[in-house]
Order: sequence, then C-alpha cells, then structure tokens
Amino acid sequence: MHPSVVDAVLNAIRATWSVANDWEVTLEANPTSVEAGRFRDYRISGVNRISMGIQALNDPDLKRLGRLHSAVEAQSAFETARAEFDRVSFDLIYGRQDQSLEDWEKELSSALRMAVDHLSLYQLTIEPGTAFGDRFAAGGLRGLPDEDLGADMYELTQDLCGSAGMPAYEISNHARDGAQSVHNTIYWTGGDYVGIGPGAHGRLTIDGTRYATVAPSEPLQWLKSVSVTPENTNTWDSISMNDQRSELLMMGLRVHTGVPKSQLNAIAPGQDQIHKIENLVSQDLLMETETHVAATDSGRMVLNELLRQLLAD
Repeated sequence: MHPSVVDAVLNAIRATWSVANDWEVTLEANPTSVEAGRFRDYRISGVNRISMGIQALNDPDLKRLGRLHSAVEAQSAFETARAEFDRVSFDLIYGRQDQSLEDWEKELSSALRMAVDHLSLYQLTIEPGTAFGDRFAAGGLRGLPDEDLGADMYELTQDLCGSAGMPAYEISNHARDGAQSVHNTIYWTGGDYVGIGPGAHGRLTIDGTRYATVAPSEPLQWLKSVSVTPENTNTWDSISMNDQRSELLMMGLRVHTGVPKSQLNAIAPGQDQIHKIENLVSQDLLMETETHVAATDSGRMVLNELLRQLLAD
C-alpha cells in the first residue's frame, strides 16, 4: 500500500471517529526492501506499530512456505522497522517439514534475541481447501511433525518465551508486559470492530443486536460497489445467541485470562452450560475464578476437543 493511501485512510478515520491520544495503529508489512523503504512515510502518516510476516529464519524453509523474501532481506527489513517504530512484532511458523525440536529451539532463541516487544508463533496447520491442504493430500508435504513432537514444540515455545519475559497472553501470541496487541484483543474478547475494504469482516452491536458484516472479497467488485452505493457495500447478518456463544468461547478461551462469566451467562444461561464447565474443571481442562472461565495449560494443549465438548448440543 502506498504511503499516501495509508495517510488518506487514517485521515478519514480521524474525521469520522474520535480517536484516543494513544491509539494503536498497526500496519502488516512484508519483510521486503520495497516495503521497508516506505516505513518512514508510514510512521509520518500515523502508523505506530508494525507487524511483519517473517515466518522462518532460513531460506530453504521460506521457499517451502511459498514466501518471496530471503532470511537476509527479512532481517534487514526488521532492522529498518526497529529504527522507525518503537513497537515491532513479527510472525514465525513452527512445526515445519523436517524441523526437529532442537532446530526450533535454536530458531526461537534467535527470534527472542531479535524481538522488540511482541511475537506471534503459529504451529503449522494443514487446512483442507488451501494450497498446503492440496499439496498434503497429494503426498507433497513429507516430514511434518507428529502430534507428540508438535506438543513438545508448543511446550518449548511457552518455556522459552516465558523465560525471556514474553509470556503467552493468547495461545499463539507473546508479549512483554503492556505490549499486547489492542486490536487483536478486541477480536478475542468479543468486542465490536469495523471491517473496511475487500473481504473485510466486522462485528457490530447496534440497539442490542449483534451483526456480522462482510465486504465483497474481489477487489474490483468491492471498488465498484463502494463507488456506486457505499452505504450498501457490506452484507449484514444478525448473529444468533447460539452463534455468539460459539464465537465467544472459540475466541475467548484462546486468551489466557479466559471468558468473562457475565458475558457468557448473558448469552448462554442455564444448567447445561454450568454442568459442562464443571465437568471440564474436574478434568483440569478449565479453571474458574469469581469472574472468568479460562483454559488451563492442559486445556490449551487440546483446545479443539475442549471446545467440542463445550459446544456440543
């Protein structure tokens, strides 16, 4: 995105809404020299946090992940970002092909020496209908870790990041105290957010009804629609209480503080929910405080199964 576009978008936001003096303005950036050359202009426009998709710190794995940058280029772009911004985050993917526990320990240790205040560390997941899913189905992704090695990598990640002063505040996100991502936290805790642009999703609560908004995903279709009828560009669908409950649990249990009981009880009151929670607490998969329900360390290891039990009819 050209810096002039970033500037125009942020000016439109300032003209439309009241913004806090310490508002967080994050730009996702590719770790390339072209993008890095624009960092100063992004900062002047009002961006104050950069999130970089580095993904791996060696060239063979970057190539297998389909990334267009090299490890050297990523390092250079990261250093440029650090010189311009106080807050810089980057992403890594682990559980890659032929990656051993020792390989990941060395790579994560290097990443922690680089890190400013925030890291996003995602375990590689193969989803049907994606390019990786198709390649996996055709036998083209050999050497992926089994479940035991994946669990060991996850535990190692928690230990190393915690020792480095960057504990997980969400299942895949680690930050120094006070550097947690504000906008991501809104998603995970069931807050409202506006989705603008091609393919953007939003969640808005208006007069007590919660809506899901979706914009056309094809850029030219979106541009034509917003040029002709800007007020009708997005589709709006009300979200049922059952779906709100599913979203709240699926997102909220990823966060270490968990789901507020008041929020959960307002959406899903009743004994059935209480019994499910009590059962999972007895299995050491959930824990309860006076105000929240949260996944335990054991629960986060099997979060999909935990959610399956909570959301079962």
